[in-house]
Amino acid sequence: MIAFFYETDFQISNEEKWKDWLDHSVRKQGFETEEINYIFCDDEYLLQINIEYLAHDYYTDVIGFQYSEGKNLVGDIYISIDRVKENAIENRVEFHNELARVMIHGILHFMNFRDETEEEEEEMRKNEDKYLSFFEEIN
Repeated sequence: MIAFFYETDFQISNEEKWKDWLDHSVRKQGFETEEINYIFCDDEYLLQINIEYLAHDYYTDVIGFQYSEGKNLVGDIYISIDRVKENAIENRVEFHNELARVMIHGILHFMNFRDETEEEEEEMRKNEDKYLSFFEEIN
């Protein structure tokens, strides 16, 4: 199950389409979505989480907390809509494309993908692009 929660004025239109895409992406990787919560918030909300739980005093676009092991994914993914908007402008992409990238990035971490080294980052980007192509097909 995938659920969306809002701590800001932002709201995803056609939530079911987004949930279907995320669930499809997870299943393609050999995992199941037991309970994934996306919490959409602003910069200040996510900054407080970053400080409190990760001891990082800076803005970020996504933070995930995974509570599961194995193939049944359980976790919370917090996304700053402010950061996503800024990223979209900087990268010259549509907002919904950047949002999709950040959403799939968070869940890829739950499926054991990392981005701490250059090689890991390259592999992460390849997988983001692969699943974004599925997103574009349904939109």
